[in-house]
This record gives sequence, C-alpha cells and structure tokens, in this order.
Amino acid sequence: MSSTPSSPLSRLAWLVAPALALLNACAMPGAPTPAPLVGSEWQLEDLGGRGVLDRVQATLAFPEAGRVAGNGSCNRFFGTYTLMQDRISLGPMGGTRMACDEAVSDQEARYMAALQKAQRLEVQGTTMLMHVQGQDKPLRFTRTNP
Repeated sequence: MSSTPSSPLSRLAWLVAPALALLNACAMPGAPTPAPLVGSEWQLEDLGGRGVLDRVQATLAFPEAGRVAGNGSCNRFFGTYTLMQDRISLGPMGGTRMACDEAVSDQEARYMAALQKAQRLEVQGTTMLMHVQGQDKPLRFTRTNP
C-alpha cells in the first residue's frame, strides 16, 4: 500500500477550512443585515424618541456606494459612509448654510450630531432604525422610494 503525496490544493483546503469555520462561528446569528442601501432614500420619523417637527422634512439618501446626502431639516448635506454588515460610520459632512427658524435649527443640530455618532443599522421592510452612540432609542426612518 503506497501513500500518495497530498496535492497542494488539498493542503490548502486543510488550512482554509478551519479559518472559514472560525469566521462562520463569529458571525452573529439572527443579526439583521441591512438591505442594499445604494439608491435608497429615507425620511426621518423619530429622532431618538423625541419625534420630529411637523411639515419639516429631515432625510437621508444613499445615492451611491460610500456616499450619503440629505436634508438636515433646513439645509442640504452630503458626506461619506462606510458599512460593514450592520455597522455604519458616517464621515464628516458638508452642506448649505441657510438661516432657519430656531426650532428647525435645533432639530437639524440634533439630527446631524446623531448621524455623526451612528453605529448600527437595521432595515425591516420600509423602516430603517439607526442606533446611535449615547442614545437609548434609535433614529427611525421610513423609506420614500421603492
């Protein structure tokens, strides 16, 4: 009975298989993975349990991979984001600087500060929840485009 030397491919399989098993074990079962965000647009419905002003639209859009834009409540904004599974991080934002009513400016400041502290997303149908560092309740958005 002669033993045949193992091929490089089978040796590679023996090396890769444990690594894949470890990665699979580290995945969080049941953790919601956001639907593809590119091309989606969302309207803010709740600002961490504080509601939003009537007739004032705060929005968030993902026009292309790595890019975010929207309306803060009064001013338009744009910036970058990174997404790994359900973890999100938004980069510095740029935007317009129009004068706004004090209540609208206050909402916009709270919204923009929350976006900078975003940590995790959950998309459930037409609802997106954005969990924010330091806030007990997430931002809640409703999808505005199909």
